[in-house]
Amino acid sequence: MCGRYELHTHPAALALAFGLSAPPEIHPHYNIAPTQQVPIVRLAAGGERELLQMRWGLVPRWAKDPSIGARMINARAETLMQRSAFRNAFQRHRCLLPADGFYEWMTRHGGKQPVLVRMKDGTPFGLAGLYERWLAPDGEVLDTCTIVTTSANALLHDLHERMPVIVPPADYARWLDAENDEVGDLFLPYPAEAMAWQPVSTRVNAVRNDDPSLIDAIVPAPVTRPASGADGTSEDAPAPTKEPVQASLL
Repeated sequence: MCGRYELHTHPAALALAFGLSAPPEIHPHYNIAPTQQVPIVRLAAGGERELLQMRWGLVPRWAKDPSIGARMINARAETLMQRSAFRNAFQRHRCLLPADGFYEWMTRHGGKQPVLVRMKDGTPFGLAGLYERWLAPDGEVLDTCTIVTTSANALLHDLHERMPVIVPPADYARWLDAENDEVGDLFLPYPAEAMAWQPVSTRVNAVRNDDPSLIDAIVPAPVTRPASGADGTSEDAPAPTKEPVQASLL
């Protein structure tokens, strides 16, 4: 799955990486969460690539109200054509969501340790996405998007069984071209050897935190084993603590 990610690459470098005609007017965000406005790259009417903002959490055209979007932050690659919520978007409205890394949570000592997953070389990458436009009865227009997911690669399967579909730069044009339906090979898990992950602060658990320190690698506290008394009981056992836990969104 993909329930939180970050993007901090300089706009000029982002324009080069995604084939944009000019640097976009965006600012770094280190804790991007569902229902927020996020940058996507899509093909404009003239065929050029453009970057614009949409709300994360796809609202299908047939939805009665936009609240359904909170449950549509991810779309499984295996069932895009079977689910009415994503079928039209897959056939007509593909996009890329630029990212420098995404977060996952691993079980550790009874709690959840956040980790940042990124490319080994530190370059930004494109998450496969879909977008839709929802029209309210009163004429309100809402543009929303979702991130496509696939099975996890060997590096990540111990963190979560799913991971976002990462589109190689050489295939950006093919993914964005909705008239090209030969894209099934792009749904394979991204090569594990090109990626890395590192433990980061539990501050990322709170959406209100959004600063560069969230992506700094940390050394998790070591496991301490209390000494055992002669009767087999533990002496000076530390009091249990609770770490913030990231809720599973899908």
